[in-house]
Amino acid sequence: MKRRTLLAAGGGALVALGAGWTLTRPDPQTGLLPGAAMAQTADGEAPEVVEMILGDPNAPVEVIEYASFTCPHCATFHANQFKALKENYIDTGRIKFIYREVYFDRPGLWASMIARCSNDADFFFAFSELLYAEQREWAGSGDPATIIEELRTLAKTAGLDDATLDACLSDGAKAEALFTWYQENAERDEVRSTPTFMIDGQQYSNMAYDEFAGILDGKLG
Repeated sequence: MKRRTLLAAGGGALVALGAGWTLTRPDPQTGLLPGAAMAQTADGEAPEVVEMILGDPNAPVEVIEYASFTCPHCATFHANQFKALKENYIDTGRIKFIYREVYFDRPGLWASMIARCSNDADFFFAFSELLYAEQREWAGSGDPATIIEELRTLAKTAGLDDATLDACLSDGAKAEALFTWYQENAERDEVRSTPTFMIDGQQYSNMAYDEFAGILDGKLG
């Protein structure tokens, strides 16, 4: 299985993503989204990053998925194994499922900022499903300007308007907070590729549904 390596931690990764990631039109010369990435809000506090959770928060088993919206293997997982996991383990209250983004690149961060526009879990997971289903279409060009326009079009089909999208994509404080959150998660849980899963604190790589179900059944007794 081909595995994608995470961007280097620290300043190098920040440069790789582009310091100006927060406006809606890339600079034609650099391909970056120009603008100041503010590390704090006006009151001096970094914005809170909301955990996106499905299932019973008090379920006996916790599953965390680390994934990137631009990762093809993640798209395949969500088109296949995830649907069965949701039906058999999440919707039945047997596991608590947490989704945490990994940022390989700027498009993954832009997609995340749109998905987290309202910090609403229902919208986040519905839009995530759309992002994965249409991944080749919106991410395939490799051109920042085209990707932004494709993401905006996709977001409008999900009910967001231009004003909301402009506000979400211009939120430098939130972009900075999300990137810091990702780095802290990746370092703490030693995430090196996606998708990666933490099941009750133990790390697992991508796997077939039957293997995933066997691990969960073993923990559920």
